[in-house]
Amino acid sequence: MARFFLVALLMCVFVPTLAWSDDYIIGDGDGLSISVWGVPELSVATVVRPDGKITLPAAGDVVATGLTPAELSQNLTQVLESYVKKPIVTVAVTGVTNNRVYIFGGGVPATVKNLSGSTTLFKLLCSLPEVENVDLKMARLIRNGENQEVDFYTLFNEGDLSKDVKIESEDILYLPTNERNKIYVVGAVIEPQFVMYRDGLRILDAIFACGGFSKFAKQKEVLILRRTENDGMERLIVNIKELVEDGKLTENIKLARGDYVIVEEGIF
Repeated sequence: MARFFLVALLMCVFVPTLAWSDDYIIGDGDGLSISVWGVPELSVATVVRPDGKITLPAAGDVVATGLTPAELSQNLTQVLESYVKKPIVTVAVTGVTNNRVYIFGGGVPATVKNLSGSTTLFKLLCSLPEVENVDLKMARLIRNGENQEVDFYTLFNEGDLSKDVKIESEDILYLPTNERNKIYVVGAVIEPQFVMYRDGLRILDAIFACGGFSKFAKQKEVLILRRTENDGMERLIVNIKELVEDGKLTENIKLARGDYVIVEEGIF
């Protein structure tokens, strides 16, 4: 019975620390459980103050911010040696406010997420609302002011988990909207709608994706409006009739992100 009690007590002391790796950095506002083996009056639950310190009986004010739980445990052991013979000190993180990730860019609502534990980019993306509106090819992970080599698109859209990376505290995710990747096909097609851009997408692909031309579509003069680098608008006229009937492949031009394809109606 005594052995069972000892095992249970050890689990209570050590299990909370297992959720965090040894390199977790304690920050202001984090909740800590300080246990001094065999000295319950020195064992306390506390919160790291804005000045980065905690207050313990006998030990007084001790700096906690910027240290790992293991480092803080070593510091407390040294401080308490004046009061306890060979103290055994365990530090457990019980509440986290220091594990923040900043998200912006317009693809999802801008937010600051306080993570309750270690996580990866894939898991974080799965937790975000409206992630389908993100342009994953333009997304970036910024760490310590530098862009990281991360393939968001292959990870999330193609399910290649080998591209997954661990998220760290203070990471910044730039998740831009995929609005500029939409190609709008309007006018005399069966189902006017937008088509998402992909590499190699051509005008006939976009029209077929909308169900094809309607009965009175003016196939000889399909208009493409394309934004230029200086925010102007370029007009391209495509003869789809020659493409379909005569096999003139030069008319099946590649589309660009943000193109508008306008199919007018005509009697002939």
